[in-house]
Amino acid sequence: MSSAAVGVTLADLQAGVEADLELVRDQIRHLIAADFGLIAEVNAHLLRMQGKMFRPTLLLLVNRAVQAPDPRAVRLAAVVELIHLATLVHDDSVDHSVLRRGMPTINSLFSHQVSVIMGDYLYSRAVIELVDLSDLAPLRVMSRVTNEMTIGEMRQLLAHDPLTFSEESYDLLIRAKTASLISGACECGALEASPEVRAAMARFGNALGMAFQIVDDLLDLTEVEAVTGKPSGHDLREHKVTLPLIHALPRLTTEQRGEIAALMAAPAPADDRVTRVIKLVADAGGIDYARRRAQSLAEQALAELECLPAGPGRERLAQCVAFVTERRR
Repeated sequence: MSSAAVGVTLADLQAGVEADLELVRDQIRHLIAADFGLIAEVNAHLLRMQGKMFRPTLLLLVNRAVQAPDPRAVRLAAVVELIHLATLVHDDSVDHSVLRRGMPTINSLFSHQVSVIMGDYLYSRAVIELVDLSDLAPLRVMSRVTNEMTIGEMRQLLAHDPLTFSEESYDLLIRAKTASLISGACECGALEASPEVRAAMARFGNALGMAFQIVDDLLDLTEVEAVTGKPSGHDLREHKVTLPLIHALPRLTTEQRGEIAALMAAPAPADDRVTRVIKLVADAGGIDYARRRAQSLAEQALAELECLPAGPGRERLAQCVAFVTERRR
């Protein structure tokens, strides 16, 4: 597994599945099409906002690597991306975000009511497609995933006191909010494989998804806006608790913890206050600790690939791990 290339890009990962990804995009356009004017207008904006297709890419790559081709892979990949889009639409509404990937969010361009309803619409279209497959296996996986993601959202809403949020609670949160869908995508890519391989791919996706979120936490503190597309410390500005902060807090003085409490209480923290807290977190070892945890999870993900036959398919999934841990946005 050590041969996974350094500096892997998403384009590298998608190099062998471009044709299938284009079919996934076509399938998404077909699934969300509607004669109702407002829905059609929102859908057009959603398609312009569509992201990097990492989760569908994983599903397609797993499907090739397990050497048990599933003719439904493109349709399942479209369902996964629809569910991902639905969660983003709902997240933006809950967080009152005005921009995503440099474009206006649905809630800012239309309204919060439209955003909530459109998220529901995307979920319902995903369910219709799953039912149309006439197979309970993918429906069981994705219904479990959407339930876990909803619980994750509730966990985040209940995290009222950032200074007492534990690493255990954080793990439960990111496993539900981020890792569950990545795990579900990987499992759906292996539905035609043996039960042992299918379970290993689900575990692979879970470890990869948790590493993905921790790297997101790190990028928020370590990369500049020109790279990530959002200001440094964005999570701090939104009073979100992430792993570097959780690790740093017990290692700070009472006065330093007071500085963090003041930032979390401020409706719109000043830039200098955010910069100061980022330095406190870094100096207390929070960033280094989060890097170590992300690397540990990456190694767990790589270990799950050992059940697959050696070859380009397994190597491409190993490259997915390198992409997650090395990315800068």
